[in-house]
Amino acid sequence: MPTAMKTPGPDHPITITPAPGRVTVRAGGAVLASSDRALALREADYPPVLYIPREDVAMDRLQRTERHTHCPYKGDCAYFSIVDAGPRGENAVWSYEAPYPAVAAIREHVAFYPDRVDAIETR
Repeated sequence: MPTAMKTPGPDHPITITPAPGRVTVRAGGAVLASSDRALALREADYPPVLYIPREDVAMDRLQRTERHTHCPYKGDCAYFSIVDAGPRGENAVWSYEAPYPAVAAIREHVAFYPDRVDAIETR
């Protein structure tokens, strides 16, 4: 499990550490993800983002979209919508499928926009 600080640049530090406890994501009244193996990515001055292993996510409830973005620090990003979640669930989930080596720990993980799901709980 990664614990060391990842620094793509001195002005833009990125740290990836194991998230404490269990992370559960709920959408549409159901559990979409539940994991005690989530990672917390802290990037510069942004709020931490929880990345959950795909193995712990109901990937059958997600549908890949055409949206793609690029981050100069993490790489190319793919997006997914939550099936049956309506407009709120569009592009609600993202993943760096081939991240840069400095953030390779988030490969095979997904993250959720907190305002596009019912809840992201940590216990």
